[in-house]
Amino acid sequence: MIPLDPAVPVRLADPPLDPSADEARSLLRQELANPEYHDTNLVERIQNWLGRLFDDSVGAAADIPPLGTFAAIVILLLIVVAIGLLVSRARRTARARGDRAPALTDEVVTAAALRQRAEAALAEGRYDDALVDAYRALAVRQVERGRIEDLPQATAHELAAGLGVEFPAQRHLVDRSADLFDAVLYGDHPASREQALDVLALDDELAGRRERVR
Repeated sequence: MIPLDPAVPVRLADPPLDPSADEARSLLRQELANPEYHDTNLVERIQNWLGRLFDDSVGAAADIPPLGTFAAIVILLLIVVAIGLLVSRARRTARARGDRAPALTDEVVTAAALRQRAEAALAEGRYDDALVDAYRALAVRQVERGRIEDLPQATAHELAAGLGVEFPAQRHLVDRSADLFDAVLYGDHPASREQALDVLALDDELAGRRERVR
């Protein structure tokens, strides 16, 4: 046996990675490029994919040394963190896009017409349309009455800020309605019937009416 020279450092071979770092990054890019990750069930789909990846990693770990198993687990955890950051960034982008987009369109329409459209959509079970038109009716009605400025490029929250000054007692309801408007229109979150009813009820309250759509 050849004696080892103590002056020469001994390097251990790198543990086998399953998958390697480059392969892990490639897998992540390929997986997130699938159109299914643009659906509303993004988190659920990612969880399912991670479950499959973890099962495959556990099965492969049985055939590799302990160091290789540990490396594979570390890579898997890094993938989980990367996906979490991507999901968080996508949600922030959706919120930012909603904050920048005008709440009112170029359509010339009265508050009464918007209200009728909202009620018709509610009756037909189109709760997203009902909530969006209800919020627009609420804002346009106060523009018609001179309570807030007519700002065509105003976002939902800019309109809510003006409404909050005029109606301080209802400010929290106005802000919540603006949040719902952005979430439904720009965040792909479906509205419920109760949420649409709440925005219609707020329109009634700010207009001085006490009746509520049933």
